[in-house]
Amino acid sequence: MDSKSPKEQSEENKILALVKEIVKRYADGDDLLLRLTENLLGSVEIEAIQNYANTVSISRLGLNDHGPVHMKIVCKNALRMLLYLHEENIKTSLEEEHVGTFIDSVSAVMLAALLHDSGMTIGRKDHELYSGIIAFSIINDILKQVLPDEKDIMRRTIIRSVAMEGILGHMGTHPIHSIEAGLILIADGCDMTKGRARIPLEIPSQPAEGDIHKYSANSIEEVKISKGTERPLKIEVRMKSEVGFFQVEEVLIPKLLCSPAKHLIELYAGVEGEEVKKYL
Repeated sequence: MDSKSPKEQSEENKILALVKEIVKRYADGDDLLLRLTENLLGSVEIEAIQNYANTVSISRLGLNDHGPVHMKIVCKNALRMLLYLHEENIKTSLEEEHVGTFIDSVSAVMLAALLHDSGMTIGRKDHELYSGIIAFSIINDILKQVLPDEKDIMRRTIIRSVAMEGILGHMGTHPIHSIEAGLILIADGCDMTKGRARIPLEIPSQPAEGDIHKYSANSIEEVKISKGTERPLKIEVRMKSEVGFFQVEEVLIPKLLCSPAKHLIELYAGVEGEEVKKYL
């Protein structure tokens, strides 16, 4: 197995820092999230899936990063949004429905984020469905390891179900209904900075259909997720040229509009030095 790149290790460290903050402030003695994080980030199988997904995406299909760095950035984005929402006393769907805790929601989101593009090991078309097929047994096995008792069957079932919803719904092609799954959609759409296009742009190639995504992503300097003023969450996209608006308007906004969490988001985008446009 290849060693982790500095970028991948950096994103993993950010995930660990967010998990530790969530556990310290909100776990109430429940160590599930710590055990789950150790299991997920230490899984050789998940690492292999993430790495091969990138090979297929970049080398075979000429697309952007869909590998370990991308999936960890999506995880980090989703965790940050969950933390901000919880700080504003906004409940997740599991909390609202009185069937799970905040930690259960965070666990489901982590599972979904780190496996959502596993179907890219097969191809682009319907990859969210293939991701569900690949991820189901992995999620099942991991949850049985971290929640092994017979009394935890319902908890495992609920966490697995929400994670699967997040995976199957991350392209906006299948209706989803939970806040947790809705955040996966948005977190995925927010990974569109120039780093995601770096590797594909370095590979010599003939003009192809997916090039607009590479060049558009390469113009995005920063996507910042923070607490909003009019709504609980704010997303700010800063770009160096107008080609970046393609990524905002054709990738992020369609995902936002499909998300059950869309009412929680403010969205701003603009070219550096020019007026910022408010979308939501």
